[in-house]
Amino acid sequence: MRTVNEVSKLTGVSVRTLHHYDAIGLLEPSKVTEAGYRLYDDTAIGRLQTILMFRELKFPLKEIKNILDSPAFDQQEALSQQIHLLKLQQKRIGQLISLACEIQKKGVNYMNFQAFDTAEIDQFSKEVKERWGSTAEYTEYQKKSRNRTNEEQEKLSKEMMKLFFELGKMRALPPADSLVQEKIDALRQFITKHYYTCSKEVFQGLGSMYVYDDRMKKNIDAAGGDGTAEFVNQAIIAYCC
Repeated sequence: MRTVNEVSKLTGVSVRTLHHYDAIGLLEPSKVTEAGYRLYDDTAIGRLQTILMFRELKFPLKEIKNILDSPAFDQQEALSQQIHLLKLQQKRIGQLISLACEIQKKGVNYMNFQAFDTAEIDQFSKEVKERWGSTAEYTEYQKKSRNRTNEEQEKLSKEMMKLFFELGKMRALPPADSLVQEKIDALRQFITKHYYTCSKEVFQGLGSMYVYDDRMKKNIDAAGGDGTAEFVNQAIIAYCC
């Protein structure tokens, strides 16, 4: 058993942060003495190491807690996912270094923004969270879809594609046009009714996925015509402002 001060010295995590982790139920001490001293065993310190790894990968504390507390959580699988995410970050850092070197070599007027694209990392992070049912939206989706038949699910998919088809027909209008915004609101309400509560924050995230997720973009553009996914994303941005 180690005291909170010993754990702090071992891990570099401040005592204040450890107290906060305890307060939110993320990392509770293994034992609290009669005098009120927090003590941590190897299992607790191992959990802290996993927490720190997820923090390095920019996961919010609430999502880390949900992941670690999931009944389905598997340490080895999570570690494999963390390694993959770290490799994606390593790749992106390499691209940024190469870009910086090119700018240094060719001058500040050299333009290339591909190295700033985080879509691949963002998508895999989302899949990790969904794998453990870590988001409230995913949990809600599971509950709503649990008893649906394949036919019912297919019907809902067709209804959603119909919304994208109708939005595709509006591409000549400005994204902020009232008719477009009315249809965008219908899309948000459809998602909330049949899948999960679609807050504006979640809706904006979906809009980005419509553009950056190749599978989604392909399906949406197939329903509404080329450029529909980008148009819907811009309309969602206008809706959420």
